[in-house]
Amino acid sequence: MFHVEEESSGGDGSEIDEEMAGDDSTTSLSRWVFDEKDDYEVNEDYDDDGYDEYNHADMDSDDEDDNVEQRLIRTSPAVDSFDVDALEIPGTQKNDIEESGIGKKLILALQTLGVVFGDIGTSPLYTFSVMFRRSPINDKEDVIGALSLVIYTLILFPLVKYVYFVLWANDDGEGGTFALYSLICRNANVSLIPNQLPSDARISGFGLKVPSPELERSLIIKERLEASMALKKLLLILVLAGTAMVIADAVVTPAMSVMSAIGGLKVGVGVIEQDQVVVISVSFLVILFSVQKYGTSKLGLFLGPALLLWFFCLAGIGIYNLVKYDSSVFKAFNPANIYFFFKRNSVNAWYALGGCVLCATGSEAMFADLSYFSVHSIQLTFILLVLPCLLLGYLGQAAYLSENFSDAGDAFFSSVPSSLFWPVFVISNIAALIASRAMTTATFTCIKQSIALGCFPRLKIIHTSKKFIGQISIPVLNWYLLVVCLIVVCSTSNIFAIGNAYGIAELGIMMTTTILVTLIMLLIWQTNIIVVSLFAFVFLAVELIFFSSVCSSVGDGSWIILVFATIMFLIMFVWNYGSKLKYETEVQKKLPMDLLRELGSNLGTIRAPGIGLLYNELAKGVPAIFGHFLTTLPAIHSMVIFVCIKYVPVPSVPQSERFLFRRVCPRSYHLFRCVARYGYKDVRKENHQAFEQILIESLEKFIRKEAQERALESDGDHNDTDSEDDVTLSRVLIAPNGSVYSLGVPLLAEHTDFSNKKPVESRRASIDFGAGPSTALDVEQSLEKELSFIHKAKESGVVYLLGHGDIRATKDSWFLKKLVINYMYAFLRKNCRRGITNLSVPHSHLMQVGMTYMV
Repeated sequence: MFHVEEESSGGDGSEIDEEMAGDDSTTSLSRWVFDEKDDYEVNEDYDDDGYDEYNHADMDSDDEDDNVEQRLIRTSPAVDSFDVDALEIPGTQKNDIEESGIGKKLILALQTLGVVFGDIGTSPLYTFSVMFRRSPINDKEDVIGALSLVIYTLILFPLVKYVYFVLWANDDGEGGTFALYSLICRNANVSLIPNQLPSDARISGFGLKVPSPELERSLIIKERLEASMALKKLLLILVLAGTAMVIADAVVTPAMSVMSAIGGLKVGVGVIEQDQVVVISVSFLVILFSVQKYGTSKLGLFLGPALLLWFFCLAGIGIYNLVKYDSSVFKAFNPANIYFFFKRNSVNAWYALGGCVLCATGSEAMFADLSYFSVHSIQLTFILLVLPCLLLGYLGQAAYLSENFSDAGDAFFSSVPSSLFWPVFVISNIAALIASRAMTTATFTCIKQSIALGCFPRLKIIHTSKKFIGQISIPVLNWYLLVVCLIVVCSTSNIFAIGNAYGIAELGIMMTTTILVTLIMLLIWQTNIIVVSLFAFVFLAVELIFFSSVCSSVGDGSWIILVFATIMFLIMFVWNYGSKLKYETEVQKKLPMDLLRELGSNLGTIRAPGIGLLYNELAKGVPAIFGHFLTTLPAIHSMVIFVCIKYVPVPSVPQSERFLFRRVCPRSYHLFRCVARYGYKDVRKENHQAFEQILIESLEKFIRKEAQERALESDGDHNDTDSEDDVTLSRVLIAPNGSVYSLGVPLLAEHTDFSNKKPVESRRASIDFGAGPSTALDVEQSLEKELSFIHKAKESGVVYLLGHGDIRATKDSWFLKKLVINYMYAFLRKNCRRGITNLSVPHSHLMQVGMTYMV
């Protein structure tokens, strides 16, 4: 079933919009890699006639052979198997923020207050109130015990876990759940969508260290992860669950912060009731989400000083209360008070843990918002400013409560001196509005990463800063979060139920992060097993204890947030499952190369002047949709380029390394494959004319390098037979990926001393580009002729051929599969953002052919 349409909307969206990424290469000059004996056999990416394309057996060619002997060898940096640009080896992109000067870091440190630390900074508004609602104060020692719990929760989670461990698990400056997942995917082939290229497999290999017990352990873990489909699915489910909790956290954070701040009116104005607090909170929330579009850096510079004033207020009020009431609360730094607190209160103390965890809310925001700032700016701000002010604030509240047990329900505002109440109330509300942005910005980052990795429907993304490309806003998600937030506020109407929901979301994220960072420590960092065991055991054990406390009160209304998180999880899971099925089906249905050979260079139709860019998801092979173009249209363009916009788990790909080309069939066919590589942090700034220009220039560069290789080969063929290998290898390196590199010095033995010379001979034979020119002059003439053909085709115009593939479950499929594919996935595809939108392609330059696959 197929149809032809001329319209402005794209195909399935994977083609053009959020173009995905290529490979991130190792930074060192050499590394340890697997030596697979298969690597030196004839490249299976060339067809029988010696041309760069994939035959019908190429699905098997990229799969790892379990029987292949592997050993560690020292090699040069890996070069992409698509990349024939000699001696241009991609390098890892450094985080520009990390390299900024002192002045810039100080400005970033100020901005972090307005973006990252608002959440954790406003926790004193409600932490003690929720704790003592669950465990009423009986004597002064209960206040000391609760304070001790808060102090060591702050030290354990934000300081030790996040500042000293998790922040360093960033993916080239990107933080969040999906950044951790992408880091794991790049070091082990655990992605469920099988669009990896051989180059991806090499990047999935580590930039390994000298062989050690930790290295051996890492290799074992990597092999088990890659071999087990169950572990891959479990890892994905864990990541999706953590992401769902991040989105849920973005709902409860504004609700909790704003309602707690507005609740101060009940202390300052006795006639204010809770219903009035709810109405005022709703109006504040609407204003908050309305200004989200103005961007992080703009609002960060404005709100940073405001939050700085808030932290000074916390510290000042804390010092005032310590001096006026009871400075003996400093003994709460003795952790023995935690034991005595549980001994006196038993079950009530366990219930209080659900309120205590609120003091650490916002810890995940420090990591998730890392793309907006830098590790050092966040660490510096937290250690030197945020943590001391928080500790003073909690110490001051405890000092006040030790003599005013009855005010525990509104601990913060009751402890504020009466002469400063209204100024502090205004500042606290500003701080609450700032705090509400913390997890919202973190959620935007996380959703953008999940879209790039194929785990969330495509949405419109607005980049709010010209200086920092990581600062974004997602309008649809912004308003969706507002609606759900208003539902939560209006349905629960008190901070105690919202606080419990807050704890559920925060702990869900924390446990996910702990598991993923533990895996990174084992797989990538190769940390000592004792350190890894302590990290995993201590943090998971404590988080599970806290989680058991908040789950015990799930029936008080906090179940709403669990329902919301479940809905978000299902959306992501269905999208990933449908995308995986669709890709696998397109791989199975791709056209065999024999068919194209039989059709001849005219492809069985008329070749009209012009260039056709056929967008599809396949990273290799000729898509089945091309057959429908041939049978449906009266003519096909004189040059066709199969363009694959490929997502690979790296943050950014330089423009010079964006396009990788291969030739499909003999030169007379004028068919090419282009993989356009984008990182999940990359921004599409060019319009369709600029995109076409860059693509054509890259294609010409590919053809010139290809001609250069043929000329080098023809020169080598004229050498004496006896010394052919030695002379050729002193001038030319034929890499395992098929590329030829000109060298000015003899090769090192580690590059040339394979087990025998047969592999080299086979490789050279594989680079027979068909019945091509045999002399340098013929090569030059052929090059000029082909470049002239490209220029004429470009002048005739470029048309975007969008292959739109849908999937439907077969009639004999299970009911659940029909429900997921035919209704849920189809609904998401219909309502997600179309890929062509970003390029602004005129209607006259756009053609779409759709087909439906039965799965």
